[in-house]
Amino acid sequence: MFPEHLTKRADDIRDAYQAAGLWIATAESCTGGLIAGCLTAVAGSSAVVDRGFVTYTNEAKTAMLGVPAPLIADHGAVSEPVACAMALGALAHSRADVTLAVTGIAGPGGGSVEKPVGLVYIARARRGGAVLVERHVFAGDRTAVRLATVERALTLALAVTQGNAA
Repeated sequence: MFPEHLTKRADDIRDAYQAAGLWIATAESCTGGLIAGCLTAVAGSSAVVDRGFVTYTNEAKTAMLGVPAPLIADHGAVSEPVACAMALGALAHSRADVTLAVTGIAGPGGGSVEKPVGLVYIARARRGGAVLVERHVFAGDRTAVRLATVERALTLALAVTQGNAA
């Protein structure tokens, strides 16, 4: 279902998180659950994956993750502040030690000059730590943008156990 390099990364996350005693959760918009799907595509993932939130609408971001509606109204759903709030909301509503949150414009429509198709914000939060938010503009069609987002998010998740920010 997923490309081999992504399931390999999910395997590595499972092993590293299990060794470190860490739990992970996801909060996904533009990927629609693909990150959680990739993480759980590997056997034994239940030892490290707590839950996944698919919050495709603004209302879901507010209801499930506690993202303030005025924050979305002021910055737009596809923004650094909303990605950060999604990651923190996933921490607050799970037992996870690490959360990944993504919000973006996968296309083919919906983009603008300020927010082009392919724009994705990826946030990683660590319980008791800082939130890292990255801005990317991924090239390609809808599938390519979504898979590139999954790949980068998994890389950020694995970096937690490797002692580096990326």
